[in-house]
Amino acid sequence: MERIVTIDEAKEVFGKYFIGQQELLFCADKLGISIPDEIPLIHYTRDVLLSSAKDFILILGVPSMKNGEGISLLSLRQFFGVNPEKSEPCFYNQDWYLEESFMKNTLECRWYLIRRTLFENSRSVSPDILSKQFIFPSAILSAYTFFMVWHCISECLWCNEFIWCNDCDHNSDRIYVGKYKDIDSFNKNGFSIHRHLALRNCYGSISIL
Repeated sequence: MERIVTIDEAKEVFGKYFIGQQELLFCADKLGISIPDEIPLIHYTRDVLLSSAKDFILILGVPSMKNGEGISLLSLRQFFGVNPEKSEPCFYNQDWYLEESFMKNTLECRWYLIRRTLFENSRSVSPDILSKQFIFPSAILSAYTFFMVWHCISECLWCNEFIWCNDCDHNSDRIYVGKYKDIDSFNKNGFSIHRHLALRNCYGSISIL
């Protein structure tokens, strides 16, 4: 049986891209989250950590906000708001998703490895194809990581890019998130949540003469 990797060993491997109990505690008030006293063991092997350290973040997921609510997209949105003129980071001001079930999904108290950058060969490729090659993160893990990284290491993940998630809306349309800043400055800043409309029988064409 392989030896458990310690916190100190993982910190040494990931450097600033290690976000654990102490890192979260340092920013807890800004994050609005509750840090548990008991921290789960790092379940990844040393080989996995070493091979992923260049491109991934090792982050501790925690289950609840300071007010006792589970950490979900809804609770994060409520805490961080939707107005960049009031405070940043925030969510992009949308409301189409407020009644969607994926918005209520919560995090487990465990360690997560999540990639910081897009695979170059994944750009402009259909998510149906990509889902056969890659394991998409959940939307809540993506958002949680974005906000924790912003406050813990002052870095904006997926700032001008979207990432596919493993969630779907009630129509089975794929969720994608990210793109905090609009390159053309047409839209206000904010962490965005969108859905990729799949082609169905109700889509078709008409013509004009």
